Amino acid sequence: MRVLSIDPAIRNTGYAVVEGDHREARVIRYEVISIPSKLPQSSALAAVRTHIANVIKDHEPDEIAVEGIIYVQSHKTAISMGAARAATLIAAADAGLPIYEYSPSKVKQAVVGNGKADKAQVAFMIRALLGLSETPPHDAADALAIALAHLQASDPFRAKLLDRKPL
Repeated sequence: MRVLSIDPAIRNTGYAVVEGDHREARVIRYEVISIPSKLPQSSALAAVRTHIANVIKDHEPDEIAVEGIIYVQSHKTAISMGAARAATLIAAADAGLPIYEYSPSKVKQAVVGNGKADKAQVAFMIRALLGLSETPPHDAADALAIALAHLQASDPFRAKLLDRKPL
């Protein structure tokens, strides 16, 4: 299975393309889509959507895995993150791909063994689990972690633990 996983944000959306199953995964690509703060939010959202659509076209994933909605202190941040998430979901929906979501705590539990792990712990474990020569940037590491959680959720014995269900 080839999965495109996405950690959406307006200014720094992490994504990863990973191939394999719950026993073994191979990284095809990972990146952080960085959008300059001088661009208005509408332009940033369009850029994220276009970039994700191009990744889908170039890498032809079978499924999409995205970070689920998280609770934040600021309503402005929540709206901004929700808009970025919507931009990525629209790109996936336009391609007709199945979309799955995973909460940050489930992803951290699956990859680190601790649902409250910090970003540095996630990045360290991603590097170790995938045999990467360098530690990915945090947003890309989060996307790689989402991909690994998704592949683990494809194991029928783990699917229930990770609440695998399509959007």
